Amino acid sequence: MRAPTLRTRREPTIALINIVFLMLIFFMAAATLAPPLDGELKLVRTVELEGRAPPDALVIHADGRLEFRGDPVVSVAAYMARSETGEDGTVRIVPDADLPAADLIRLGAALRRAGADRVVMVTERGLQ
Repeated sequence: MRAPTLRTRREPTIALINIVFLMLIFFMAAATLAPPLDGELKLVRTVELEGRAPPDALVIHADGRLEFRGDPVVSVAAYMARSETGEDGTVRIVPDADLPAADLIRLGAALRRAGADRVVMVTERGLQ
């Protein structure tokens, strides 16, 4: 009497390789949907520029102090009385990065109540 030989079933490695290969091709094609920049194009370098707030923006410091064109502002109402909003009623603000979010939201709501149609926050954005 012979002992039955156990045949081990082979894993479908070829199918697995095909799936991985198809995924690789898909991601390579998806990554090239946007046309690359022209090789001769040189981007503007802003490393040496001094960061300054736009002259027509309300600057909010981390401690809540308000400034407009370098002069201190007592309140939102005082700012709205002396500033010129944009032609569409837009007020631009430049908040300090350390300003608490709750204070920023309160200030935006106060500007809207004082007559601003839109409040636009100016931020820093960099390429990475």
